[in-house]
Amino acid sequence: MDSQPNHLTSCGQLFVVATPIGNLADITYRAVETLQSADMIAAEDTRNSRKLLQHYGIGTPMIAVHEHNESAMLNALLSHLHNGKNIALISDAGTPLISDPGYRLVCALVAKGVKIVPIPGCSSVIAALCAAGLPTDHFRFAGFLPRSGKARRMEIGRIAGSDETVVLLESPRRLLATLQDLQPCMAPQRQLTVARELTKLHEEFVRGDAAQLISHFSALPPRGEIVLMVGPAGEDDVEITDQHIIDCLNQPAMQSLPPSARARAVARTLGVSKSQVYALITNRKP
Repeated sequence: MDSQPNHLTSCGQLFVVATPIGNLADITYRAVETLQSADMIAAEDTRNSRKLLQHYGIGTPMIAVHEHNESAMLNALLSHLHNGKNIALISDAGTPLISDPGYRLVCALVAKGVKIVPIPGCSSVIAALCAAGLPTDHFRFAGFLPRSGKARRMEIGRIAGSDETVVLLESPRRLLATLQDLQPCMAPQRQLTVARELTKLHEEFVRGDAAQLISHFSALPPRGEIVLMVGPAGEDDVEITDQHIIDCLNQPAMQSLPPSARARAVARTLGVSKSQVYALITNRKP
C-alpha cells in the first residue's frame, strides 16, 4: 500500500484544478491563486480555457493535454516537473479526470513519485445531486453510457437493478433514447431527475418518472449539458403487474441472462419476489 510515496527531490508538483462548469464566478480563491502561480497550465482545450484565464487576468502559459495526446505528453511534462516546474492541470469545465482526460497522466506521475495536489471546486455530478431530490447517501457515477450493443444493454440492466442513485452524463441528442431504453426495465414509479445547463442562465431541473420525462422532452427537445440521475430501485411500495414483469423480462439486457439470474435481476429491479418472476419465465412459451 502506497500511503506516503517518496516524492522526487526538488521535483515540481501537479495541481489538479477544478474550474467553473458554466458560471465563471464559480471558482475558488485557491484555484485562481494556483493558476496564477503555476509555471504552466496543462489544458484540455487551450482556446476554451483562455476565456477563463483572461477573465481573471491570468497570464500563465498553457500547453494542450487532451485524450489524444495524453500519453505522448507524459515525458515532456515529467521533464518540466523534474526541473522543479509546477504544473496545473485543468479540463474544459469542472473537475479534471471525472469523465475528462487526465487519469492516465496522473497514474503515470504517481508511479514516478510526483506529488499530486487536488484543488477542489465545481463538479457537475455533485452540483446536480445536491438539487435532484433523490437519495444521496449512496450513489454511483456511471459517466456516459455506451452508445450501442451488449455493453449498453448490460449497463442499462445494472442501472435498472441498482439500489442506489445512479448519475449519468448524457448528450441532449441522446437523452430521449436513453430514457426510452431505461423505461421498460424500471418500475413505473421509479423517480429520475434531469439537470440541464447547470449554473448557467437557463439552468433547469426536470423531475418525474420515465414516462413523464419522455413526454416532457419529446415536446421540448433538450439543449445544453445534461446530467441524468436515476433514483434507486424499490423506493416505493407500488403494485407491479405481471405484464410489467413480462415487459422487463423481454428487454435485451435481461434476455441475455440465464433464467435464475434473470429472475433475480428482474425481481430486484421491480421490487417483487424472485419466485413470482420465475413463475412467469417458466410458464411463458418462447
